[in-house]
Amino acid sequence: MNESKHNDLGDFIHQQRERANLSLRRLAERAGISNPYLSQIERGIRRPSAEILGRLSRALEISANTLYSRAGLIDTELESPSIYEAIEADNLLSASEKKVLLDMYKALIHSNGSHVNKTEQE
Repeated sequence: MNESKHNDLGDFIHQQRERANLSLRRLAERAGISNPYLSQIERGIRRPSAEILGRLSRALEISANTLYSRAGLIDTELESPSIYEAIEADNLLSASEKKVLLDMYKALIHSNGSHVNKTEQE
């Protein structure tokens, strides 16, 4: 993976962390990695393994394939974006509208009991 790909992946993880309204420390705890390591990933200094990317995807509630693709580990030309990614990519919505939409989506998912994450109940 080239340095540009490292930075793109790190920027994407940083954006997703902010979207999820998580501090660096909280995301690191959820993913079971150290704060300095996560910081280095976000800054493009370190290249995370597929296992770490999987942990980060679960902690961020996004598709692991999305992170694997961003890291250049798999080719996912035909993969559909997640709900979160589609909303974030919509240029017709303001940041506050995106947040409202994502909050509503999360509330609906949790209210029907189809996706309850133990760490979210804390």
